[in-house]
Amino acid sequence: MVSRVEHAPLRVIYGDDSWLVRQALAEVLARCDGVEVLAICEDGDALLAAAQADRPDVVLTDMRMPPSGHGEGLRISRSLAAIDRSIGVLVLSQYAEPAYGLAMLEDGVDGRGYLLKDRVHNAGALEAALRAVASGSSVFDPAMIGSLVERRDASDPELARLTPRERDVLAAMAQGKSNASIAESLVLTKKAVEKHVSAIFSKLSLPGEEIASRRVAAVLRYLGESPHPGG
Repeated sequence: MVSRVEHAPLRVIYGDDSWLVRQALAEVLARCDGVEVLAICEDGDALLAAAQADRPDVVLTDMRMPPSGHGEGLRISRSLAAIDRSIGVLVLSQYAEPAYGLAMLEDGVDGRGYLLKDRVHNAGALEAALRAVASGSSVFDPAMIGSLVERRDASDPELARLTPRERDVLAAMAQGKSNASIAESLVLTKKAVEKHVSAIFSKLSLPGEEIASRRVAAVLRYLGESPHPGG
């Protein structure tokens, strides 16, 4: 897992084929005192070349851009996993497509994230996501988690067994939140969250791994699988 100093300057390279988005990101990142932008790219090939040359802490990328026009964020994530697994990758996309996020996890969940552009509301939120990915954590948009749950909900008897509160905890787990963070956001005690987590892993037949990034991988992969036979 990647380990970064909490307040060290964060070295970032980002790419997007939209001139307006690139300008907007330049302004947003300029407001982040702890972020150093190494390069700004217009396509996936340029972004990969810059990442290989400069070895940033994080690559911030669109999912769909030239040269392929689709899945570039996924290609970049996979290529960097083979070159230098310590480089974090945060996809910033307008498409809430769970298949992309799940495919990113095939090379490991550490240091990978997927956020929707219209749900990043301020510079602080973007910097926090970048730092989380740089430190080896996972960041996935709640909308993606929700779509995965909805996709499985009607035909999966195991998912149907979860209580409404357990579903809330499941979504928070899939975002990479610790038990303490889940307790704070859902206004629960940490002990109550631990009980919910235990129940979730039991009902979904998942290993009770407490390492946060592995919990994310387990939950997302479960939600992304085809429903069980007979379900």
